[in-house]
Amino acid sequence: MIFGFLQDIRRELGISLFGEKTQEETELPKIKKAYEKCRAPELVYTTRQTRSADEGQTTYYTCPNCGHRFTED
Repeated sequence: MIFGFLQDIRRELGISLFGEKTQEETELPKIKKAYEKCRAPELVYTTRQTRSADEGQTTYYTCPNCGHRFTED
């Protein structure tokens, strides 16, 4: 009972745990940028704040064809 209540609160506040798929993650944004190794015309990307707040976010790219994940420096 309490577990379901906590899930409702997290959903209303937009909080998710690692590993949980949210609606935003199922509809990831795409960028028209070619991936050189498998010649995919566009990539899926996400951003995360991995360092301190005064530094920029890290952008993670995923190739929808081969599934390769990488960051761009």
